Amino acid sequence: MSLVTLGVADLSRAVAFYEGVLGWKAAPGPDGVAFFQLPGLILSLFPHVELTKDMGVAAGRTGAYEGFTLAHNARSREEVDAIFVELERKGATITKRPETAFWGGYSGYFADPDGHQWEVAHNPYWSIDAEGRVSLGRG
Repeated sequence: MSLVTLGVADLSRAVAFYEGVLGWKAAPGPDGVAFFQLPGLILSLFPHVELTKDMGVAAGRTGAYEGFTLAHNARSREEVDAIFVELERKGATITKRPETAFWGGYSGYFADPDGHQWEVAHNPYWSIDAEGRVSLGRG
């Protein structure tokens, strides 16, 4: 996978969240879409109406759990906690505070303004390189 596109209700509001809360910088690009360079992939924000037109499908977003989450992996439990302190300070909606997970890691969830669920997790069985790319197994 090289690109993930999220449908958003208000592009300006979504860009403000990803820049102001997560600290990511949108790349210069065409009007009506935003791109963020992340380690190993690009995140795109595109208005729901335009995305459904592009796909040729009817709009029908429920705002509830949509069958997927996005995730950011941290290098430690302490880093997860620090990220949540910062998310809360910046007004992000925390949907689940970090806790020990059944699979042996540590994670919590927050939502962006459009309800996309993001997990922030520490997985002690994976490694993260200097650029932030995650690999299965310890490196």
